Amino acid sequence: MEEVILVDEKDRQVGTEEKIKAHKEGKLHRAFSIFVFNHEGRLLLQQRALTKYHCPGLWSNTVCSHPRPGEPVNAAAHRRLMEEMGFDCPLKESFTFIYKTKFDNGLYEHEFDHVLIGSYDGDPVPNPEEAESWKWVGMDELRKDVKENPQNYTYWLKIALGRMMKLPS
Repeated sequence: MEEVILVDEKDRQVGTEEKIKAHKEGKLHRAFSIFVFNHEGRLLLQQRALTKYHCPGLWSNTVCSHPRPGEPVNAAAHRRLMEEMGFDCPLKESFTFIYKTKFDNGLYEHEFDHVLIGSYDGDPVPNPEEAESWKWVGMDELRKDVKENPQNYTYWLKIALGRMMKLPS
């Protein structure tokens, strides 16, 4: 049984919960989103596997997941980057945000999301159970497409992208 870490609005752990139950009940839990850029400043996007329990087939940031109980965010991020995309790279936490949304299938995503940024110039070797496809995309191109086709992207990617646009270069 996979568990997530339940947290309060200040990211203090208040318990743990089975992952699907936390998503059914909309409980706030710890998560992370990884954004990996290459030397040209292009972002590595993944298209979520069609078998995912929510947002299948949508484009999202490089990796998004949850740390396990007792696992630091940074360690979980490196673990999941390797498990989902088949590589690892240095990561640095940039910011956090909280969001809540309900999906068409009745599940909620209510997360305290840690955003980590990394740099990598190779090609990923994605796990087909996690990612249907992948691509490197320029930020201007991505912003334009998100604006024109928001239905093709995950909810949290759109929030994080908006926050990243406000960061100093």
